[in-house]
Amino acid sequence: MVVIRLTRFGAKKKPYYRIVAVDREKPRESAYIELIGQYNPLTDPAQIKIDMEKYNQWIQKGAQPSETVKSLVKKLNTGNKGGQRETTS
Repeated sequence: MVVIRLTRFGAKKKPYYRIVAVDREKPRESAYIELIGQYNPLTDPAQIKIDMEKYNQWIQKGAQPSETVKSLVKKLNTGNKGGQRETTS
């Protein structure tokens, strides 16, 4: 089963995440199927970039988003201070 979750990048104590579609059984830093977006929690406000077209395509294919990704998409869609409304093509 495919899940949409975060994979960690960045240096020690400076996390930076990519939102990816990946097989559920793979480890967090393993190879992913497709890059969907990015999340940088260190900026103020936190920078969230998600390609909503890719995200919706994976959801239609049956991919399950993690709880964190669900909350990031919700922040992005509602336009809260926690994120910038941006999508990439």
